Amino acid sequence: MCEICGSIEPMLYLCATPIGNLGDITLRAIETLKAVECVYCEDTRRTRELMSHLGIKKPLIACHEHNERQRGEEIAKRVLAGEAIAFVSDAGMPGISDPGEALVQACIRHGAPYTVLPGASAPLTALVMSGFSTKDACFAGFLPREGKQRREEIAALCAHRGTLIFYESPLRVAATAKELGKYFGNRKCALVRELTKKFEQAVRTDLEGLYEKYSLEPPKGECVLVVEGAREEAFDSNRAESMGMELIKKGISVKDASKQLSAVFGITKNEAYSIISAIKQSMDDEA
Repeated sequence: MCEICGSIEPMLYLCATPIGNLGDITLRAIETLKAVECVYCEDTRRTRELMSHLGIKKPLIACHEHNERQRGEEIAKRVLAGEAIAFVSDAGMPGISDPGEALVQACIRHGAPYTVLPGASAPLTALVMSGFSTKDACFAGFLPREGKQRREEIAALCAHRGTLIFYESPLRVAATAKELGKYFGNRKCALVRELTKKFEQAVRTDLEGLYEKYSLEPPKGECVLVVEGAREEAFDSNRAESMGMELIKKGISVKDASKQLSAVFGITKNEAYSIISAIKQSMDDEA
């Protein structure tokens, strides 16, 4: 029995919250939020709206990407002192492209107990809604905005056989679809938007089609982009050379093009590198 919090055990409770439809809060999360001493949250304004909807009044303390590590130390000490503390992000599961990970790490470091209350999760919901394979699916979150880091991360995902899940701003959906197509080839994809809300929609197409659909007018609402994983094709030297030439013409580096060729045809990276290097050298000689 916790003297401060009544019957609830003193620990950190990471609570998943609705990603759109407020009806998706779990009974366990509601009871926990009622019982804890206070609630740390990503945005106090947004959490206050949720708490008001649930008829719960608790002290709210901001815990976001800029102070998460500091708050983690603070929360661990409070838990060890016998308090039950909840944490919620703006929506969905804490720690998934949201604060939460550093809080868990702080609890582990200090030996403070914690638990995770499952619930709504945009990546998992979008994956199932897309209709693509759920085996070996990879949640990539938000890609870096630009530059070498972005190119390297996209290239590293080329060889992944499982479905890929990305978060993306609606304003950048078209540009991202075009860039992914440049590296991945024209794979099937689904743009899942406004999950659990009134205008929920899954646009199933391919990367080229997605670019064409939204190049002039971006989609509205929060978006999750789900892209089919790499498929291994039977090796055909002519097909490999043709694909390699297209990749080089698109301005993809020899290293990144080699990764894609290796993923598509199931050949070693060294074999792919030899093919791409020869193509690049031939094109340079002709220039």
